[in-house]
Amino acid sequence: MQDQHSQFWQYLSQTQRDLILEGKYLMDDIICDHAYQFKDYSFLIFPFAKAYEGFLKQIFKDAKLITHLDYISDHLRLGKLMSPNLADRIGDKSLYFKLVNIYDIEFAEKIWQTWNLGRNQILHYFPHNLKAVSFSEAQEIVDNILKTMEMTYEKLNPNVKQIINN
Repeated sequence: MQDQHSQFWQYLSQTQRDLILEGKYLMDDIICDHAYQFKDYSFLIFPFAKAYEGFLKQIFKDAKLITHLDYISDHLRLGKLMSPNLADRIGDKSLYFKLVNIYDIEFAEKIWQTWNLGRNQILHYFPHNLKAVSFSEAQEIVDNILKTMEMTYEKLNPNVKQIINN
């Protein structure tokens, strides 16, 4: 469980905190007894993936990587903007390029890989490749999402503090 007194936890919106707490409740208090064996535990990842998306939008806005209008838009497709596969096509709107240029490729790749593993590969259904997730795999993916969120906060935090204080 995240330290609820940490700067990172305080940075999260109430909705993001609620998603994480509810996801933890599902994993730790409901599913952990394994009274029923599911074929796919990907549903446990959803609250964390949703919190990750909200967190990224928030911190990217605060770090001035996206505009306030992008942040509140119903049409912003964060995955598209973060995808290294689409970076050349979308050019200066690419968050992937911005992260690589401002920080480094490892940072951009970590954010993208967490998005891809915790959202794209979980959410989408392909008849030829149903990605069923075991309980332990769900736990690993959730841990990865939370660690990536904290790492992103730590990396962008100096910029966020400076922007918020100005």
